[in-house]
Amino acid sequence: MDDPHDGVLLTQRRVPFPSSISEQARQALQRMVGADGVPINASYSMPANGDREGWIALQSAVQRQYAATVAKKVMPKTASVETVMVDQTVIHVATPDTMDREGFAYVDLHGGALVFGGGDACRASAQVEAQKHGVRCYGVDYRMPPDHPYPAALDDCLTAYRYVLERHLPYNVIIGGRSAGGNLAVAMLLRGREEGLPMPSALVLLSPELDLTESGDSFKVNQMVDVVLPGSLMSCNRLYAGEADLAHPYLSPLFGELDGLPPTFLQTGTRDLFLSNAVRMHRKLRRANIPVELHVFEAMPHGGFSGEAPEDIELIQDVKLFVRSHWPS
Repeated sequence: MDDPHDGVLLTQRRVPFPSSISEQARQALQRMVGADGVPINASYSMPANGDREGWIALQSAVQRQYAATVAKKVMPKTASVETVMVDQTVIHVATPDTMDREGFAYVDLHGGALVFGGGDACRASAQVEAQKHGVRCYGVDYRMPPDHPYPAALDDCLTAYRYVLERHLPYNVIIGGRSAGGNLAVAMLLRGREEGLPMPSALVLLSPELDLTESGDSFKVNQMVDVVLPGSLMSCNRLYAGEADLAHPYLSPLFGELDGLPPTFLQTGTRDLFLSNAVRMHRKLRRANIPVELHVFEAMPHGGFSGEAPEDIELIQDVKLFVRSHWPS
């Protein structure tokens, strides 16, 4: 029986969208909630772990949605892309129409709960990042379950990082990861450190999924308040991990030894289900004497607002400033 003193009992209540954010952000939040006040995304259900066909079908549907969303961000005058295969790893190499910095590179690790987000969406994302930073971007189209559980994605990220290091000096490289990509970015550097690989110049982690055990406070406090990610991703986490321990640092890098990691940019929002991931990572990096910035946006859910709200644009500018400040001049 649950301990009646272990926690706060909440009665049913409606949490309003605050007036402290832009009108565009409020409208974005409103669009993601039904008339009953329940987030639209809460109606989605995940297949059972053994249901391969169910996961493949869901992946296909989500891939189309992701690709359409990212494609809207790709400008008519944009980066060209060449897709290369290195061993079993697919890498989309995007070159901006105007190269601001020769010899520099941005490695983009896409989000998607470690199960979704590859293919056309990954390719388009590499184009967006290349144009944003004015450098060559390497989008890692890592393998995913159900056919390729852990450590396939992490292996692919290491393969891609080695490929980049063969072409760029490590201090000219910055690694960026969104959500699940943030998990892989840190896990890749932890494993790369063990294998003697040099660290990049900096690390950008946007609402990173750093704890697959979902032990942080916000996994309960922001449940259903995060209209983008209203509930647990544990079914995806277990599908990705297979038989591996979710608490292992290569799966939950929040639990790893962080000494030697590069300067880090962390972003989250007060309504982000993964808020605790960023907050705890910030404290751990500080204790390891790693230079770190933590950017927390008011009422922002997982992944931001519409992408065009003033807060989203401000975040993009913050990231660009951080990236430019950590490349050699």
